[in-house]
Amino acid sequence: MDTRSNSHSLAFEVTHWLVLSIAIPMTLGFLTTPLLGLTSTAVVGHMGDPEALAGLAIGAMLFDLILGSFNFLRASTTGLTAQAYGRRDQHEQQAVFARALISALGCGLALLCLSPLLRAAGLRLMGAEGAIAEATATYFSIRILAAPAALANYAILGFVLGRGQGGVGLLLQALINGINILLSIYLGLSLGWGVAGVAWGTLAGEVAGALAGLFIVLSGFARAERPAWPEIFSRHRLAALFALNRDILIRTFVLIGAFAIMTRIGTGFGAVTLAANAVLMNFFLLSGYYLDGLANAAEQITGRAVGAHYRPAFDRGLKLTTLWSFGLAAIVSAFFLLAGPWLISVLTTSPEVRQAAGTYLPWAAVTGLTGALAFLMDGVFIGATWSVDMRNRMLMSFAGYLAMLGVFVPLFGNHGLWLAMNAFLLFRGFFLAMLVKPRADQTFRAAQ
Repeated sequence: MDTRSNSHSLAFEVTHWLVLSIAIPMTLGFLTTPLLGLTSTAVVGHMGDPEALAGLAIGAMLFDLILGSFNFLRASTTGLTAQAYGRRDQHEQQAVFARALISALGCGLALLCLSPLLRAAGLRLMGAEGAIAEATATYFSIRILAAPAALANYAILGFVLGRGQGGVGLLLQALINGINILLSIYLGLSLGWGVAGVAWGTLAGEVAGALAGLFIVLSGFARAERPAWPEIFSRHRLAALFALNRDILIRTFVLIGAFAIMTRIGTGFGAVTLAANAVLMNFFLLSGYYLDGLANAAEQITGRAVGAHYRPAFDRGLKLTTLWSFGLAAIVSAFFLLAGPWLISVLTTSPEVRQAAGTYLPWAAVTGLTGALAFLMDGVFIGATWSVDMRNRMLMSFAGYLAMLGVFVPLFGNHGLWLAMNAFLLFRGFFLAMLVKPRADQTFRAAQ
């Protein structure tokens, strides 16, 4: 009886505005990322040194791989914070943030210590030599200094998203990328530092974002709710956090592997087809920005509902985020189908690549639709911290993807490759969606 009364007192209403107040700011924040990449490329490109530009591209790719592997810090923090927020447990919210921040700083310092090995392995992996290797090493050696701040930003972003503070998330993303862009232009072009200037700009942006984020988060903490060190380092809580992070990390590696396999198979179709696939993948990445924003909304609302033990909010949140995800996916897919030829002409001047990209355009245009449920379900399962299911269903989807590749690539070539990728996205979404009702029934029944 007490539990039902407490659940009723923690009830909250899920509206379209609540969904969009989280999704829109984060989508806008994510959209600053490609602008940052374009700026860095333009800065170094204006130096007139192709080796430096190639070195920058390799260095940026290595950091996307390294730092992307630690995205579990953001995801797990969002889910755990949202649940504590749903319970209105300010004490545990502070404890979750402390654990996440300590984990992030520890991982960042470990990357610093391992940086010589990581740099050497990266250069060997990418086959960089001569001036290209020198440019990559310069960029890597400077940017790796930002690792603790960059990972701290993951924890900070996860925390503010868990509390539904999409506007704060947008502010921090804009600050990080804005400083990065301005300093990259100033240091790289005005002072002529080139690749080093871009790297220092990135370092400054990450540090400024971390300091601002820490100030915003810590200034909102009540001293009376501050957890003691034994609570922060509780063996039970840490074990749960590590298990959650492990499952999300495995899921991330499998996802990276799926896209790496697609690229590797694409190389066998020749340079023109490989380039066309690279152009078309931009359409999927652009679709991913708004899908990620809605997944963030699903994370927060789902986690909050689980923490509050309030099933109506869970069901309503799932309904509204699904509606917005598929509605926007349909609009964006139609846009890419209609405007795709023009966008392709903007992204490449090669007639052969344009023709090839136009041939495979429909496959890329519908990735927003085929991937909508996958992104959304990731958000739901992260918010509810059903990480074991998310990990296992990702492995099942990957197995189905490999089977599709084995059957359809020999039959249809690059068409088969894109078919398998779209099937992989569908597998991820439907395999998880099948579990939502039984897992929700189990979770909310246990809470009564």
